[in-house]
Amino acid sequence: MPCWYYDKKDLRETPSILDGISFETERRYRKEGARFIMECGTKMGLGHNTMATGVVYFHRFYMCHSFRSFPRYVTACCCLFFAGKVEETPKKCRDIIKTARGILSDNYFYSFGEDPKEEVMTLERILLQTIKFDLQVEHPYTFLLKYAKCFKGDQQKLQKMVQMAWNFVNDSLSTVVCLQWEPEIIAVALIHLASKLSKFTVQDWEGRQPQHQRWWDMFVSDVTMEILEDICHQVLDLYQSTQKEALQPNSPPQKPPSRADSPTPAKAPNPSVLLPPAAQQLPPPPPINNNGNLGDPSKIQPIKSLSSAVPSMGPVDSLPMPPGSAPPAGPPAGYHMYHAPPPPPPPIVPMPYPGPGWGVQPAPGSQYPANVAQPPPMPPNMAPGPGGSYFNAGRPPQQRYQ
Repeated sequence: MPCWYYDKKDLRETPSILDGISFETERRYRKEGARFIMECGTKMGLGHNTMATGVVYFHRFYMCHSFRSFPRYVTACCCLFFAGKVEETPKKCRDIIKTARGILSDNYFYSFGEDPKEEVMTLERILLQTIKFDLQVEHPYTFLLKYAKCFKGDQQKLQKMVQMAWNFVNDSLSTVVCLQWEPEIIAVALIHLASKLSKFTVQDWEGRQPQHQRWWDMFVSDVTMEILEDICHQVLDLYQSTQKEALQPNSPPQKPPSRADSPTPAKAPNPSVLLPPAAQQLPPPPPINNNGNLGDPSKIQPIKSLSSAVPSMGPVDSLPMPPGSAPPAGPPAGYHMYHAPPPPPPPIVPMPYPGPGWGVQPAPGSQYPANVAQPPPMPPNMAPGPGGSYFNAGRPPQQRYQ
């Protein structure tokens, strides 16, 4: 199975960052997509494992693809739809889209295109290929409850500490710690953080051995305090960035592929004010889409076209000729490019001259003897059967008139 754990260097060289998106913008897109999955799943009554699985799929998907190529909210709906199947809590695609329509504004929902269901269903196949059919995902929730059952002390304070650690696990999904460490280590780090903030120190636990200096030595090995503090700082930085973003405007709506960020592009400043007089006389450049190609930004390229895009060449006649070469001669007369020329017609063979007896045929003889009475005339559209009788003469009366 593929390894889904990356170093910090790899997290700074993701396809989105290589595509021109800044590191801070990419982290904000990841956080917005993860929170959208949690909000959408909560409104639909899905469990925490299903929502967490969808978020992990979301983070893994964008380790292989760019946010410029795949809109984050369409991907989030696809991940939640697919996670419901994996966790055996399926929801219909139209119900997920309907819930997303109630959460997102018009500008953000515009990234779903004209047929949102087709976009999500097409992206599901791309998601399955991207995660390499690695469907089973473990989460820190299971290990959090497992470790907490071994602690001894005041049950009320313990319950408060576990609830705080559970909330930290929920918030950690908006970060990329699931791409760096195993769920067991994440659960240990967030329990350690919750115990510090709730002022509950784990002094004794079940199954304690003399060689265990700390409580997590019984569950995980070779985990240093630097690793736990790094995970705790990433979660705490999430709350600080949330306070800063509250004072800033919302991030631009995610575009469909090869389209501007918003369906109604903002008004550009007057170039005559910004440019010198010599540059004001130049014609404006043609529009450039997000892929760096010249084109019309009003044309939408759906996700379906990305999954089946195959480079094609023009006709042979449209290709440029090499310099100094003459065009080929035309085909000979009667030549067809798909079929061979037709064969010549067969020779006409003269027939013998018909004699006078050819046009006269003898009358057929009668099949009845001269001394036997002729049968009555047959009704129209009836043919005689074997022995001169009608076809339905031997049938029962109820079948004759069917």
